Amino acid sequence: MKKEIPYKIYLSESELPKYWYNLRAFMQKKPAPLLNPETMQPMTVAELSNVFCEELAKQELDDSTPYIEIPTEVRDFYKMYRPAPLIRAYCLEKKLGTPAHIYYKFEGNNTSGSHKLNSAIAQAYYAKEQGLKGVTTETGAGQWGTALSMACSYFGLDCKVFMVKCSYEQKPFRREVMRTYGADVTPSPSMTTEVGKKINAEFPGTTGSLGCAISEAVEAAASREGYRYALGSVLNQVLLHQSVIGVETKTALDKYGVKADIIIGCAGGGSNLGGLIAPFMGEKLQGKADYQFIAVEPASCPTLTRGKYAYDYCDTGKVCPLSKMYTLGSGFIPAASHAGGLRYHGMTSTLSELYEQGLMEARSVKQTEVFEAAEYFARIEGILPAPESSHAIRVAMDEALKCKETGEKKVIVFGLTGTGYFDMMSYEKFHDGKMTDYIPTDEEINKGLAGLPKL
Repeated sequence: MKKEIPYKIYLSESELPKYWYNLRAFMQKKPAPLLNPETMQPMTVAELSNVFCEELAKQELDDSTPYIEIPTEVRDFYKMYRPAPLIRAYCLEKKLGTPAHIYYKFEGNNTSGSHKLNSAIAQAYYAKEQGLKGVTTETGAGQWGTALSMACSYFGLDCKVFMVKCSYEQKPFRREVMRTYGADVTPSPSMTTEVGKKINAEFPGTTGSLGCAISEAVEAAASREGYRYALGSVLNQVLLHQSVIGVETKTALDKYGVKADIIIGCAGGGSNLGGLIAPFMGEKLQGKADYQFIAVEPASCPTLTRGKYAYDYCDTGKVCPLSKMYTLGSGFIPAASHAGGLRYHGMTSTLSELYEQGLMEARSVKQTEVFEAAEYFARIEGILPAPESSHAIRVAMDEALKCKETGEKKVIVFGLTGTGYFDMMSYEKFHDGKMTDYIPTDEEINKGLAGLPKL
């Protein structure tokens, strides 16, 4: 007899993942290697260890170990908020009148309000183990900066955060949470670094971007003894840590004999989407099951849908390694949208390679459409979603309505990556009718792509 599926599927503490799932180990064609910006040769562990913690550098380049054990200290920290619930959206299904079954993995049930803590605590742990004084980082919407601030506070590390200027101004309360946890927060681009001064001179009055903030954080780490840089998305190591999301999701579905048909996630740098789909994509690559994967990005920063698959710098200041990825060009500065966590010019090399192979698809959505879905979801399901997460909600609802038209009873799973309680200025603009949709022109896209390095 089939089990009745509850509104919330909770796993027990004993079911908390013991291993991170390394999706790259299951890929026949691996992501292209990171290149040293000076030699244009593949980066080595020794070279990466000048920027990242040594253990993280090893994880970054590991394409062969399928399962990597989660350290006891990290797993113990996870127990404070994990396993996270997988929720059946019965109310949303009923309101939409769809035969589809909708599930969402809720990652907002911790103080940082998002999935970012999954990698932040791991990166802080390895920094502490290496005997470092602290770390520097960037943050877009502020979730990553908040998470890393919490993690550094837990391990007694210093944390310096460069926050994208438009988010710094739009989300003052997120900034204050970081400061509560002891972080030093600077709007980016700033005048405190050489690369920040250069960007401000080249783009006067710029609202910044994740690419700008990354450049400043890397420079700040390099100029301080006992510091390393920590990144909240894009890197292979981050996707590895975020795989706890997908492993828990699959375990919960398997527990009730449910197989997903469509798996959806918002996509900026790719951390949450890569983590959510990891074990499912692993099955697809091994021919064990088939799924439809959809990456959802903002129309204002259409990396996958309008970008180019090429080697590019990971930051605007061109001080970081080059990655082969779908990109709009490291010099592309997205419009000041309210989904600050998705304003990155490139997509992680792992997801870029999977997309290039046709194993997943991508869609871009307008900002006002996203907030319409966010408001609808909040009224029906009772959770106020982050603007970033609401991109996935928009497409999940679209797919559910398609099922209503066709009568197909598909199982739709999406990642609800965080809450939007620090995004009320964004919601205010939407409610007051002051929110606009900006879509870059072909000329603007081509200008960004014209700056790609000639290899």
